[in-house]
Amino acid sequence: MTIRTAGTGAEAENATVAPALMRAAVHTRYGPPEVVEIKAVPRPVPGENDVLVRVHATTVCAADWRLRKADPILVRFINGFWGPTKIPILGMEFAGTVESVGSVVTRFGVGDEVFGSTGFKFGAHAEYVYLPETGGVALKPVNMTLEEAAAVLFGGISALHFLRLGKVQAGQKVLIYGASGSVGVFAVQLAKHFGAQVTGVCSTRNLDLVKSLGADEVVDYTKQDFSGAGQIYDAVFDMVGKSGYSRTLKCLKRGGLFVQVGAYGGMLSILAGMLRGMWVSMTGAAKVIGGVATAAPGDQALLKELVEAGKLRTVIDKRYSLDQIAEAHRYAEAGHKRGHVVVLFEPASR
Repeated sequence: MTIRTAGTGAEAENATVAPALMRAAVHTRYGPPEVVEIKAVPRPVPGENDVLVRVHATTVCAADWRLRKADPILVRFINGFWGPTKIPILGMEFAGTVESVGSVVTRFGVGDEVFGSTGFKFGAHAEYVYLPETGGVALKPVNMTLEEAAAVLFGGISALHFLRLGKVQAGQKVLIYGASGSVGVFAVQLAKHFGAQVTGVCSTRNLDLVKSLGADEVVDYTKQDFSGAGQIYDAVFDMVGKSGYSRTLKCLKRGGLFVQVGAYGGMLSILAGMLRGMWVSMTGAAKVIGGVATAAPGDQALLKELVEAGKLRTVIDKRYSLDQIAEAHRYAEAGHKRGHVVVLFEPASR
């Protein structure tokens, strides 16, 4: 990309300046965390309806590391079969300050502290990101730091989507398997907000955390099989893809809801699980649902309102610098994080 500069005669006609650059975490091939490298790339140029944000913090979530390693293989059909040609910069959520606004933007001004989600366009693992003023960006909650605000929307919107899909309501007994993960921590809090009686399943080190989020009961999966506790649930939400059909159906009322938020294993394992889910639903043993979470109008505003009312909080496990992005990927992919893995930026170069 070239930009013409002022001048005279032939010199002005041929003069160009280099585009403004920014640092970003870029992967040009699929593979382990090391394929993600920090590079200088052109800074995005927003349009008249857009808000340009200087990113202070972002996160590494399951969608990031799955795209990075093309797991499952279906990712290759979405992001480029031989390499990640469509989405070289990952990152779905962020928080930062408004750097500039388009000529017709009225909701934001330079210097505003905001949080947002790029959704499946990704691109938040960069010093700058832009969104339409009406698309996925809002003033951050007043009682959160930028670091905390960066770790709200992926887990919060995913939990909202699936809890609504399951029509969770007051009086229901709900089990959340993987209650200490990035989606699970919000699912526990939001299920309680909707009036459900919540049991959270997690490891020993996370028992106190899940209790503090509002869970009525907690089950340590390293010591106890959740399906053998004698409880029968109206709905089971599996946030990590590890609860299994046999155990889940054992503690789920007939015709109850089994929501599969996370997928685990290779493509064959995932396909086998989908086929079994169809069979279970057809026989009436349970209603099995899954899919990809999408934001509904008003979701971001609702999450912000609940945060500011003290009814919702995020959990940050570890913080990394942008230069440590590969380590952040490795830790997130290991599957034992509590809440979110946050990546912090130095002040963006101007």
